[in-house]
Amino acid sequence: MVTQERAARTRRSLIRAAAEVFAEVGFVPASLGVISKRAGVSNGALHFHFANKNSLAEAVEAEAAETVRRVTEAVRARQGDPLQSVVDATHELMGYLAQDVVVRGGFGLAGDIGRRAESPLRREWQRWVEESLRRAERSGVLARDVSWADAARVIVAATVGLEVLGGADASWLSRQNVTRFWELLLPRLADRPRVSALVSSGSAQLSAPPGRHPV
Repeated sequence: MVTQERAARTRRSLIRAAAEVFAEVGFVPASLGVISKRAGVSNGALHFHFANKNSLAEAVEAEAAETVRRVTEAVRARQGDPLQSVVDATHELMGYLAQDVVVRGGFGLAGDIGRRAESPLRREWQRWVEESLRRAERSGVLARDVSWADAARVIVAATVGLEVLGGADASWLSRQNVTRFWELLLPRLADRPRVSALVSSGSAQLSAPPGRHPV
């Protein structure tokens, strides 16, 4: 049991270290030697857990994708207005991008031209936004002249843009900045009688990742 726990800790340390290095320098320049040193383990220990740099990158992306799934599933479980759910999930995702290095590194890999494999991260986020906007359209939440597909494309494009810009300047990921985005967008997306019930800054149930507090 002690051996298994030590192995699990080593694997987590390697994934975190890899995420940090990938986020800092990109996939191609990243060195396995630098990653193992930052994780505080030997090169042999790294290769015990991961066959090569690509398998390590896949592990970073998989862990980041699992975090995105937890965020979106938790928001949907609240069973509130589907458009408010998208607002809340956007705030939470940006919070994790600001504070969680594995999520940040995973999304960085998704946009890294040195990675030839398709990343599950942006696809996972896009799938959830599209599903939520379809529910919003069915329930009459969207404005009559707005389709769920158009709304989803705008939201996905904007949030991916915030993610990319936030890699260089964390202020793009701030609660204030994301709130302003929704203040501008919601009056166009939502059915007019429902606009006043939507909270651009996130609902009262909105949680925050470790190290980030609602403001």
